[in-house]
Amino acid sequence: MFNLTTIIANIPALLVGFAFHEYAHAWVADRLGDPTPRSQGRLTLNPFVHLDIFGTLMAVLYSFGWAKPVMTQPHYFKGNKERGRVLVSVAGPLANLLVAFIAMMLWILTLAFLKDSSWIGTISTIFMSLVIMNLGLGVFNILPIPPLDGFSILRGVVPGRYSKVLDTLETYGMFILVIILFTNFLGVILQPAVSGLYAFYRDTALFLLSPFIG
Repeated sequence: MFNLTTIIANIPALLVGFAFHEYAHAWVADRLGDPTPRSQGRLTLNPFVHLDIFGTLMAVLYSFGWAKPVMTQPHYFKGNKERGRVLVSVAGPLANLLVAFIAMMLWILTLAFLKDSSWIGTISTIFMSLVIMNLGLGVFNILPIPPLDGFSILRGVVPGRYSKVLDTLETYGMFILVIILFTNFLGVILQPAVSGLYAFYRDTALFLLSPFIG
């Protein structure tokens, strides 16, 4: 059963999450010498440039999804090309995990200093969505399933002799992903991971902010 309030709160969280995720991919590729993201207008925090319809719908409803992939041309990368692929791929999920932690810190500070505000409930809902959405995006996209970032990372670290196996897996990647999305298998993986990170972020943020909030 979908909660309308949660869905509405997920929308700005989604826009922030996708914007930073794709910008991180584009920024790292740009820094490595690939002009493609910049030339295609993807080196931006404008979320509407990055939206994918199906991935956006999944994210709004289920708190995990994907945006339109940033196109890169690794032959432009400075230094080791495979290392460059891994750096570009891991940048997106790491950006989401960082945004989630910053949102958790801001949420705790807001609760401490605006606890008597009549808007505190609404503010808390927005921050909670920011944290959970970005944790969900970060964890989901790190899964080693094509076309997710985790599969690109896997390609970069697995020995070349397994490339044919990975090519076959990539061919059926979207089919595999759709099956996983519509079964409980993904929830079994994601929910404990997101819940564990959420608790870790909360406890870490409370520890770091304890001198300021009493």
